Amino acid sequence: AALRAGHGPLFLRRADGWLLPLEVERWCARADAVDRDVLDRCEGAVLDVGCGPGRLVAELAARGRAVLGIDVSAAAVDHTVRMGGQALRRSVFEPLPGEGRWDTVLLMDGNIGIGGDPRALLDRVAGLLRPGGLLIAETAPVDIDERAQVRVVGVTDARGTGDPFPWARLGTPALLRYARGWTRAGQWTADGRRFAALRTRSRRTASSSAEPPKRTALISSQRARNTSAGSPVADR
Repeated sequence: AALRAGHGPLFLRRADGWLLPLEVERWCARADAVDRDVLDRCEGAVLDVGCGPGRLVAELAARGRAVLGIDVSAAAVDHTVRMGGQALRRSVFEPLPGEGRWDTVLLMDGNIGIGGDPRALLDRVAGLLRPGGLLIAETAPVDIDERAQVRVVGVTDARGTGDPFPWARLGTPALLRYARGWTRAGQWTADGRRFAALRTRSRRTASSSAEPPKRTALISSQRARNTSAGSPVADR
């Protein structure tokens, strides 16, 4: 209902009553400057895991990029399609199109918490990406490593409906601890939001950062495969 209305309030509620506010208004709006900077760092075909109402999928589609969103919420998928993106109602742990061939996977808006088992999620994402593929994850703005059973609740429904589900909250240090077998490609902070980029292993020995490409030097089809070496992302 919140996604259809475009606003909250909406929360994740732990069993002890603690509430995590969900940024429904921002998610239902168009991609902002911080989002667009993240999307500038994406390479090739992009899979947005937990795409929500689809602002990132719609922005990439408007740029002419190959992109697919997946989400378990029918309302989220419908909203994404209305915004001009393509999306499937699917869990990341179900069979997906293009497995092993995606160039970039996005886990934005705290979606590194999906499933409540970060290591299992990272293993699954590695199976979705091509060798040397890029994962960009938005982490918690604090150093935290928490797993909990949660429910989605609103102000008038403090107990929540439906079964609780597992969720995790990770700061960047915790994410990097779980990322065994991945190559670090950068980390940065923007407008109070924190991000980390990781690569799957590749046969190539040259490293690559998630720096945004120079738009004046590359057409979109070239930019999609840009893996030139660069310095690590600043603002660690």
